[in-house]
Amino acid sequence: MSFNIKNVFKRDYEYYEGVRRINIYLMRLLYVLMFFMLGHTTWTEIFTHEGPWDPNKAVAWSVWTAFATLAGLGILHPLKMLPILLLEIFYKVLWLILVAYPLWSKGGLAGSTAEGITMVFFPVILVIFIIPWGYVYKNYILFGRKA
Repeated sequence: MSFNIKNVFKRDYEYYEGVRRINIYLMRLLYVLMFFMLGHTTWTEIFTHEGPWDPNKAVAWSVWTAFATLAGLGILHPLKMLPILLLEIFYKVLWLILVAYPLWSKGGLAGSTAEGITMVFFPVILVIFIIPWGYVYKNYILFGRKA
């Protein structure tokens, strides 16, 4: 059996419901990064936190920790855990529109507390290109019905 780069870009009907293997590999990479990088940060914060939690910060840390931990399932089942990536796209794009864009349009983003978050959230554009949107449409919009 030899490796052929063309096979990476072909649709895989046998294992991945017609999704290209390149999408599967890139989604797995995203899940790995989320699981290890975000998971390390969030679990460290939870285990090392001292004193009472601010309720709003505790919610944020809890959600991000759950998000990162569930990404571990995405490594094994990339299509079944696609809603995690859709959630990531939705909340990051929403935040960029509601917070970063107004600041940027008024010249107030640079040097603000939102600048760092913007730099972390902006690469969500790459995630948008990795998502197999045909699969999302078929399985989450049409719910498996024929178009």
